[in-house]
Amino acid sequence: MGNGMDITPEIMIQAYSIGLFPMAPDARSQHLEWYDPELRGILPLDGFHAPRRLLRTVLSDRFEIVSDRDFEATIRACAAPAPGREETWINERIVRLFCDLHALGHAHSVESWCDGELVGGLYGVAIGGAFFGESMFSRTRDSSKAALVSLVARLRRGGFTLLDTQFGTEHLARFGGVEIPSWRYKKQLAAALRLPARWPDESSPVEREAIRHEIIAMRCGSGAGAISSGDGSG
Repeated sequence: MGNGMDITPEIMIQAYSIGLFPMAPDARSQHLEWYDPELRGILPLDGFHAPRRLLRTVLSDRFEIVSDRDFEATIRACAAPAPGREETWINERIVRLFCDLHALGHAHSVESWCDGELVGGLYGVAIGGAFFGESMFSRTRDSSKAALVSLVARLRRGGFTLLDTQFGTEHLARFGGVEIPSWRYKKQLAAALRLPARWPDESSPVEREAIRHEIIAMRCGSGAGAISSGDGSG
């Protein structure tokens, strides 16, 4: 589908709305392929959990965690080779399409900064009450995990109900991620798309404080059995 047609941001929105998402065979290819896996990864927003150590990090001043400060730099960092991930599915066509979606207000990044440097983050697509997580990167310990915690806080604050992770992974399972059948995913997707969710406006002190309170609520709700601090990655 993606090889011979001119894919526009509008087509991307339509595709996501019916449960499809694009990936390139590799970063050098100019082609895109559409995916609709039988098992779909999601991270339930009401079942998200994180270790208290990580939540303390997010609430501290170790990282400045912001949204949409440098969306293109975030997606390009996700596309860059990294140890254990020498090849990525993000090609130049993906970069341009998602930057166009960002300009339309349908794609957002959550970024971790330290001493003026972008050290971690993630990006994805927002339609209605659904957020489709695409990729994340980390250049220092906890930087991408902190961005994930902050993303969940933003989605809860904005009235989102579905966080799509495409595929399930062991890493996401530690935060509550699960895989569900495609038919169940599409039922949840249809319900989420009808919601008037909004991406929080960080220029408002009220919104920034509300996001912080969402993270504090996670800390109050995380028990001793929450995921361990891990090996220090991400």
